[in-house]
Amino acid sequence: MHAVKPTQTCRDGMADLRGWIADAATACARFPLATISIAAALTLVALVYVVHNFAINTDSAKLISSRVPWRERSAIFDAAFPQRSDLIAIVVDGATPEIAERASALLTEQLAARSDLMHHVDRPDGGPFFERNGLLFLSVDEVSKTTEQLVAAQAVIGTLAADPSVRGLMHTLQLALEGVRRGETTLDALRPGLTSLAATLESVEKDRPKPLSWRTMLNGRTAGSTTDARELRRFILVQPVLDFTALKPGERATRHIREVARASGLDAKHGVRIRLTGNVPMADEEFGTLEEHAGLNVSVMLLALLAMLWLAVRSVRAMVAIVACLIVGLAVSAALGLWIYGSFNLISVAFAVLFVGLGVDFGIQYAVAYRATARLEKDRVMALRRATLDVGGSLALAAFGIALGFFAFEPTDYVGVSELGVIAGIGMLIAFLASVTLLPALLRLFRVSGMPAGMGFAGLARVDRQLVLRRRGVLIGAGIAAVASIALLPFVRFDFDPLHLRSSETEAVATLMDLARNPQTTPNTIDVLAPSLAAATALGDKLSALTEVSQVLTLASFVPRDQEPKLALIADAALLLEPTLNPTAVQPAPSDDETAQAMRDAAHALQQAATTDPASPAAAEANRVASALDQLASRPARRRQALEEALIPGLRTLLAQLRSSLQAAPVSVATLPPTLVADWIARDGRARIEVFPRDAMGGADSAHSTGANADEAENLRRFIEAVRHVAPEATGAPVSIQESARTIVHAFIEAGVLALLAITVLLVVVLRRTRDVLITLASLLLGGLVTLAFCVVLRIPLNYENIIALPLLFGIGVAFNIYFVIAWRRGVRDLLQTSLARAVIFSALTTGTAFGSLWLSSHPGTASMGKLLALSLACTLAAALFVLPALLGPPDRGA
Repeated sequence: MHAVKPTQTCRDGMADLRGWIADAATACARFPLATISIAAALTLVALVYVVHNFAINTDSAKLISSRVPWRERSAIFDAAFPQRSDLIAIVVDGATPEIAERASALLTEQLAARSDLMHHVDRPDGGPFFERNGLLFLSVDEVSKTTEQLVAAQAVIGTLAADPSVRGLMHTLQLALEGVRRGETTLDALRPGLTSLAATLESVEKDRPKPLSWRTMLNGRTAGSTTDARELRRFILVQPVLDFTALKPGERATRHIREVARASGLDAKHGVRIRLTGNVPMADEEFGTLEEHAGLNVSVMLLALLAMLWLAVRSVRAMVAIVACLIVGLAVSAALGLWIYGSFNLISVAFAVLFVGLGVDFGIQYAVAYRATARLEKDRVMALRRATLDVGGSLALAAFGIALGFFAFEPTDYVGVSELGVIAGIGMLIAFLASVTLLPALLRLFRVSGMPAGMGFAGLARVDRQLVLRRRGVLIGAGIAAVASIALLPFVRFDFDPLHLRSSETEAVATLMDLARNPQTTPNTIDVLAPSLAAATALGDKLSALTEVSQVLTLASFVPRDQEPKLALIADAALLLEPTLNPTAVQPAPSDDETAQAMRDAAHALQQAATTDPASPAAAEANRVASALDQLASRPARRRQALEEALIPGLRTLLAQLRSSLQAAPVSVATLPPTLVADWIARDGRARIEVFPRDAMGGADSAHSTGANADEAENLRRFIEAVRHVAPEATGAPVSIQESARTIVHAFIEAGVLALLAITVLLVVVLRRTRDVLITLASLLLGGLVTLAFCVVLRIPLNYENIIALPLLFGIGVAFNIYFVIAWRRGVRDLLQTSLARAVIFSALTTGTAFGSLWLSSHPGTASMGKLLALSLACTLAAALFVLPALLGPPDRGA
């Protein structure tokens, strides 16, 4: 950069400001030890404060202001049904319906015992009420068919109930074969059951036990036939005790759930799969994803950052001085942030990355200017003063411009970025102060010398000449780029579904996607509050008529229809089956020898039955079972014990369910369980309505399917609009997703307008020439427009996280453009060859290294932020280096 004499003035309104900054820097350089001591003491106080007061509020619900109407409606709903917020959904998948039922009942019972970890544990699809009255929720025809099957199987059920063991099963099988011999039934009628039993026997023989589904077999289906997924899946809803001061608020509860499942043998080996999803485990897993490879990413970032710093200033001592200033500024900024807000939120904690990425720019600018000046000035204090006069005003204007850009977010409803803006804005002012006070003192104390060969880029002389010779072409090209970018703006896509920012490889997200594929289990339901149950029923009928709705639930949905004929059918079956299901005497558990002998006897009976029609498929299945029984009967006792575990627990569960289901009684709202009522009726009588979408949403792998995301968003929009047209006060996850997007977009538009106005006023006050202000803003806006255009071309949607790149782009663009405009006004020629260009380029590379490393994150949201940050930085730098000089034209001789 061409030095300017201290007496020279520019028509930029900054002469006095430069003088004051130079005086401060000179004083600090003259008394380096005192300056460094004060900074060290301030840093120590700040660090002590941070250590004792550091806190992160990980409650993502608080990232948007509670004053927003949709948040107020959500808060009203949460207050009415507090047990429905902050849930862990446990998805229990069993190899058979009996295993799923037994596992979910066991897990629910053990979790409910830990009130210190769980506020509330509930089975929305199970428990005593549904076990007793489940048949009432079937149609009359289905109840009739079911009871007929049970009565027809009375003999089988009776034998098994009196001897629930492998021995009892073998005796039951022999009784059935005796019926075949007498002509009461056929071997072909037994074929489905034989096939199911053969599959289990063979799996035990191979030492990979596959439990028998008694329900499937009694329904006449064979093992391997299609089973309704709902029969194999159960749900448990847990409201854990959360600790929002911890990085993972629900970790204690989720760890306990997994420990209980493991200790109870609820694992794949026993035919059970336990998965956790819901907002609590998803938030916790999100932090786990952020931690994944974090150490490596940070190490790579720091090494690359230090490498860029060295290339910029070419002095280890200057590097150490800049890093020291960053540490001081970071500590003080963190302390002030905690003092103002009491804690960081999930977004404001990113101020540290912003501070390093932007604050390093001031240090590089000053150090490069100093090394360029010190080459010609032997007196280090005078060299520091001249460097301050060269860049101090620009740094001050850039710092205030960036700070204004961040402060513009303070009035918005996006609290996460609002707090980030205040902390980052203060941080920019602190970084500037450290660069013109502490940095001069350190540079003098470390005896940093000038750069012998100069600090500019002589190799860019040709580019400088071309920008002058082809100025018109450059401006036309920039205009075309601007027009094309504006044309692409309507196609910028906003994807604010938080699910798309999370790794689909984590259990919670993968499970949620699995559930979302089915409209009956989707979490994307809408909740509506009605004044009463009667009002809820009437409104529910209107909502049910919508084509976008698959079903609507209210408390009245749990009062079965046509109860009288169903109860009559159940009572008739109970009259016949009650003595069968509850025998007066139950056989004691058999010995292993008794079990083995019963298996041999059954095998012999099967072989005899197969001889009646040896070519039939049923005979083949009979011989298959007989062969497996003979083999297992001759094996060690542990194999027969494994067979017992594969067969009998499911049998006991089924018998218990049959006993309960035959005790059904009339159901009314008044007889519904209190826990069920509490989920649907608030204490003040208001009633909840739950609305399910007809189209599945969120089932695609969002990280890799742009088209699927668009379809999901459109389905979501139609569903929400249809429901809110009938029920304007609706709330729930889909509404929150859509309204969050609107709130955030509005916040960024509002902040962008405020920032643009504030920076424009600042530039007008300082630069005092409309042309210079417009040129500065034009280059800035061009960088932003081109960035958004690339987002369209590269299919990079804006989301909750990467949208933070936009204020960062604003800040960096303001700084770079101010540096060049002020240098141009002071008569500097060939801008790309100056030390200023070197500082700008390496500042951009250093900042890009800090932010671009986020691209390597395993967390999709963070990776998308790093991608957009790198892209915006490249566009902003290109506009500042190549378009801005063309806009400025020849140096201002009148300066």
